[in-house]
Amino acid sequence: MKTESPRWFTSSYSDNGGDCVEVAVNLVASQDIVPVRDSKCVDGPVVGVRATAFSAFVAGVQAGTFNAA
Repeated sequence: MKTESPRWFTSSYSDNGGDCVEVAVNLVASQDIVPVRDSKCVDGPVVGVRATAFSAFVAGVQAGTFNAA
């Protein structure tokens, strides 16, 4: 059995001088997780976030839930 490797990418909105995170959504179907890592430290730790939690986070960002007052 072959283990699928993450295919990392950053958002097209992440043009802020390198302070970005990378995600690998290709593992959602097989593992139900979205790995997340710091783009400046690609050999560092990876956080595995459940796909439903990641979707809720993205929806919250799009809705402005996390905007600072």
